[in-house]
Amino acid sequence: MCYNEVMDITTLPNWELWVLLIVGVLLLFCGYRIKKIAFFIIWFLLGYTIMMYLMPMLNTYFPEIAESSLWQMLLPIAGGLLLALMGFSIEKLCVGGICFGVTVAMVVNYFGTDIQFLVLAGILGVFAAGIGVTMMKPATVIATSGAGAYAITLAVLALFASIDESVWYWPIMGGLTVIGSLVQFKTTKRLS
Repeated sequence: MCYNEVMDITTLPNWELWVLLIVGVLLLFCGYRIKKIAFFIIWFLLGYTIMMYLMPMLNTYFPEIAESSLWQMLLPIAGGLLLALMGFSIEKLCVGGICFGVTVAMVVNYFGTDIQFLVLAGILGVFAAGIGVTMMKPATVIATSGAGAYAITLAVLALFASIDESVWYWPIMGGLTVIGSLVQFKTTKRLS
């Protein structure tokens, strides 16, 4: 797959969307119980997504990369693994980064990359990261639920094109985040 344009999730093959959906469900309901794995998955997805957004620039400046399907496939995976390994090892940075990254990704995905939305996303992301670091367990539960809800929402909207994104994006995101958070808080009462 060649990423000459900014990544569009609807162009991913169905099997990748189903994997995204399954990973989202895992994060949504089991994020705190498997927090090290969840951190690895979330950071991998963030790194993969960032590399996907950088691929058009790399393709412009490095024609060898643009012409090679191997590089087109490996570079996003390498970016994902690089961030995943970092996120796996540093818990507070990881929670703050997840809160920031998921907030920015949701705002950019829904509203676009105009400068005013990037500034808004950055401000909201910093606040979310600050709150997340001061309240680790609740932040981990909510962040993993939010990341799972985000992955599920993207996969569902791409798999079922008849669903109107402008109407259902935020209700699906919000509803799933609340449900996932409640389930995780209920099932992890005795865990610290």
